[in-house]
Amino acid sequence: MRVLVVEDEPKMAALLRRGLVEEGHAPDVTAQGEEVVWLVEAHDYDAIVLDVMLPGMTGFEACRRLRAAGIWTPVLMLTARDAVEDRVAGLDAGADDYLTKPFSLEELFARLRALGRRGDVERPTELVVGELRLDPASRRVWRGEKEVRLSPKEFALMETFMRRPGQVLSRLQLLEHAWDFAYENRSNVVDVYVRYLRQKLGSDVFETVRGAGYRLAA
Repeated sequence: MRVLVVEDEPKMAALLRRGLVEEGHAPDVTAQGEEVVWLVEAHDYDAIVLDVMLPGMTGFEACRRLRAAGIWTPVLMLTARDAVEDRVAGLDAGADDYLTKPFSLEELFARLRALGRRGDVERPTELVVGELRLDPASRRVWRGEKEVRLSPKEFALMETFMRRPGQVLSRLQLLEHAWDFAYENRSNVVDVYVRYLRQKLGSDVFETVRGAGYRLAA
């Protein structure tokens, strides 16, 4: 694997470089978060090992910039910060995995192999369809520049639609994704909530496909 290591602590950077070379990988090392985007644009990396605590730009911000630039190379966050909120922040910034220091090289290599199998498929941190934008982490939705407040169930239904743009979704499919099995009042609940979403987001957001269900409009 061709791996980009972003680590500003010299001893750790040297350890990672040596270990990756001995494992048969081809590592490039930088200490600057600001260099990540142009390095990844210039080289075809299979994975990125990204430290969080970097001088200047943090690993969180570097990861967000990668994803904003449409770069989906798998990212493994590497940090001494093991608080839950830090792990959540890293994953919500677009990272694919998170490993806290101290760690074993064997575990690092195993996680890189798993990321390599995943490849650089698109995994956006925000869902965007036309002028609609949905952030699963902050649970916020916008149409254009206007933020639209949704209830938890409205948000769940909207996220289901936005993860499947252009697909016709039956009422049963929508029930299965937005309501649990214990929910009993299934008669017309989907129709009711689609009506709520139309009222808040606009009547042109959803298309009714007669006899089949609903579709998020292009």
